[in-house]
Amino acid sequence: MEFNIEEKLDEFIKSGKRIPKPETDPYKVKGWGTRRGEKALIYFIPSLKHPTKPYQKGINLDEWQQAHQRIKNGEDFSREWFNEKMSDCAKEGGCNFTTIGGVFLEWGLVEYKRGVYSPMKK
Repeated sequence: MEFNIEEKLDEFIKSGKRIPKPETDPYKVKGWGTRRGEKALIYFIPSLKHPTKPYQKGINLDEWQQAHQRIKNGEDFSREWFNEKMSDCAKEGGCNFTTIGGVFLEWGLVEYKRGVYSPMKK
């Protein structure tokens, strides 16, 4: 399945859909912003300390493309791989891992099983 990540993320943002999460309520997308010097999808995560002021996290386009390439190549997108190969993204929070996976789930690219997003079998 060939598509442009930036265009697909733009459609996702405009759709108003929330990001599915494996063990918590879905996260709300804020829109485009900047992370690590690049255009990025920004989303909100709840704050237990300040329920009316959620945190903002983000994943830049290069990171989305790197994760997508892994799935496109038929390889699993695991937490271990994410922490090692996408360490700057991982340092911002583990929620970035489940955000990428959740969006890929929404797009029908992967299936989820205990910390691993695997390419859908054809």
